[in-house]
Amino acid sequence: MKPVILGLTGSVAMGKTTISAMLENMGIPVHDADKSVHQLLQPDNPARTAIAAAFPFYEFPDIYERKTKAIKRAVLGALIFAHNDLRERLEGILHPLVQQDQQSFIARHTALGRSMVCLDIPLLFETSAEKRVDYTLVVSAPLEIQRQRALERSYMDEVKFEAILARQMPDKEKCNHADYVIKTGLGLGHSMKMLKETLNDIRKREGRGFL
Repeated sequence: MKPVILGLTGSVAMGKTTISAMLENMGIPVHDADKSVHQLLQPDNPARTAIAAAFPFYEFPDIYERKTKAIKRAVLGALIFAHNDLRERLEGILHPLVQQDQQSFIARHTALGRSMVCLDIPLLFETSAEKRVDYTLVVSAPLEIQRQRALERSYMDEVKFEAILARQMPDKEKCNHADYVIKTGLGLGHSMKMLKETLNDIRKREGRGFL
């Protein structure tokens, strides 16, 4: 039987990593799209050929280590953040490969007899990935808590935070699209309770028992 596929998403600093870890601790495997992208950018990954062709060294020398030609992820990230055309160029390479990785993940856990798996996709609604999952879960918190969490990160400042928000679908809109919303602004205990209630409701709908 094919497992129920959850789609997990949420804006920056909403607590998605925490909810993902909770799911893993409850025995629900989670595929992390960001980690998949990180692997695709590694020097020995076949995707590097396509990336090198799209971002040749002679045109974009700053994104590569001169000796190893390893990609400087921070520099590449800043580049595509500032240029929509380059971001779309890179996404055109990476997104289909991430989807292939997700399908392999689902197939692997189907073979293992898992009843439920989760795809952690930061841009789930923005890329219409909700069409590929059974239920969508949005992680949400009040804006001030989100801002506080974000600005505690070493690489973040107010300008970058506001720029990220401007690029992402607003939290309210994501919540309106979601099948379930997990609130993370009231402590870990409350978040865990909401997550368990969500999973139990899904299992009830699917006739697969309770946590």
